[in-house]
Formats: sequence, structure tokens, C-alpha cells
Amino acid sequence: MSTRPTTTVSARALLLDMDGTLVNSDAVVERIWRGWAAENGVDAEAVLSVAHGRQGHATMALLFPERPHAQNLADNERLLERERNDTEGVVPIPGAPALLDALLAQGIAHALVTSADVPLSEARMAAAGVRYPAVRITAENVSASKPDPEGFLKGAAELGVDPADCLVLEDSEAGIAAGRAAGMRVVGVGPRAAAHRPDHHVQDLTGVRVEAGPVPGSVRLHLG
Repeated sequence: MSTRPTTTVSARALLLDMDGTLVNSDAVVERIWRGWAAENGVDAEAVLSVAHGRQGHATMALLFPERPHAQNLADNERLLERERNDTEGVVPIPGAPALLDALLAQGIAHALVTSADVPLSEARMAAAGVRYPAVRITAENVSASKPDPEGFLKGAAELGVDPADCLVLEDSEAGIAAGRAAGMRVVGVGPRAAAHRPDHHVQDLTGVRVEAGPVPGSVRLHLG
């Protein structure tokens, strides 16, 4: 019987994206953004090609660069309200519940770094049955959306870990770019991530096994 090759990566902390990494919310994202595209006369596929990983107002700014920021913020709040109340089809990425439980059980430093705000991230993590990390960086905590590295840098600071000693788990182009810009190594999760050349790649989180490393405060990820 053949086995998949395994790569072992060491770090001191893990920074975890939510949508597409811990939680599969694609069904909701597509419903919400297709509706917005129709309302604004924009091609839905063009919208979805840039929407993943970004805060909504940042996606709108890419599509309508001349539109006032205040209008994008107002639109974004309307979309967030719809998203918070729509969890149909939200499910865990395979392996996510076990990974979060293992991180907690083994005392491994980790944080959620998401473009969602607190109410939306709480709703989606609960709908998927995935434990909500005690340390989280959400939309309320940053001034700039991914691909800006601010969120990941703040996550590292909250954990008291140097950025170079952090591993990012991400699925989107914007998120992978943000992790790199923060000076961190990136493990891409899922098919969307593979196209953006992360440092390592797994199909889902069943391909990630964690254990406390030999040095106190360190972690080993076995990827395969």
C-alpha cells in the first residue's frame, strides 16, 4: 500500500484564516456576492475572482476604484448583515475541528486572522462546529484588508511571537500574499490555494497533524 509523502515544518505559532481554511462558506459567499453583482451591474465571475479573502469594502474598491469609500463601507455593512443571517451550507473544512482541538489540547500558540468581523466569524464557526480560538484578529482590529499584512502581524504580536516564527494557513490569493508580506511561511489549504504557490500545500486539514516541538513553545506540523 502506498502512502503520501510527509513534510515536517517547525514554527512557534500558527495563524489561521477562517473562510476556505477552517470553514467552507463558499455557498454563502457566492449567494451574497452574486446578488450584489446583479444589483450593481457587474459580472459575477469577475466579482468572485477577487472577493475571497478580502473585506467586502476592499473588494468593492477594486471593482469601482472611483466610488466613494463611504459608499463601499455602507454597502459592506449591508452585505455583512445578510451574511450573518445566512449560514445555509456552511460546513467545516475536513480536519478543522480536530486541528483546533489538538492545538488547544497541546497548548500550541495559535490565533484566528480573518477578514470577517466578530459577529460573522462567530456565526460561521458555530455553524460549522469549529472551536473559536481565544486569540482572534477580525475586521474590527485592522485598518487595512488582506492582502495587507496588518492582520497577520497583529496576530503574531498578540501571541508574542516573531513573524518569522509563524506559520500561516490560508486558502486565498489575498491571504497568501498577506502572509508573505508579513514575512511568514504559508501553508496553502485547498484547491484555491494551489494556484498561488504557497510554501507548502495540503488538500484539506486532514493533511495537517500537529505536535508540540522539542523546544518549549515550538510546534511541528506534519503535512501530507
